[in-house]
Amino acid sequence: MRCAPESRNVYEDFVVETDILFFKTGTHGLVSFHGRNYNIKKRMTAEQITSLLSGKQFFNVGGNCYVNVDKATDVEQGIVFFGEKAPSSKILRIPRRKQEPLKRLMAGVKQPVT
Repeated sequence: MRCAPESRNVYEDFVVETDILFFKTGTHGLVSFHGRNYNIKKRMTAEQITSLLSGKQFFNVGGNCYVNVDKATDVEQGIVFFGEKAPSSKILRIPRRKQEPLKRLMAGVKQPVT
C-alpha cells in the first residue's frame, strides 16, 4: 500500500530551489516562475529577488531569465531540457553562447561525490 504524498498547494507553497525549473524577472518586482506543469507569477521585494539571484543554483541564460542548474538535464542546439527528451518535456530556448557555460555548471553539479 502506497502512502499518499503530502498534499500541498504548489501555487501557494512552492519551494523555488526544488519546484522551479526556471524563472524570469520582470518590472515592478514581478517574477514568473516555471515548474514542470505550471507557471506562477508572484510579486517579490528587491531584497527577495537579490537573495534568489545570489545563490549558485540559478544561472542567467540571458537578460532576465534564470535556469535552475539542478533541474536541467541536458543542453543541445540552444535548448535546455528539463527531464526526458520527449515531445511533452518542458524546454527553454537559450542563446548558443550560454550553452557551454551552462553545460559546465551542470557537469559540476551532477558529478558523483567520491
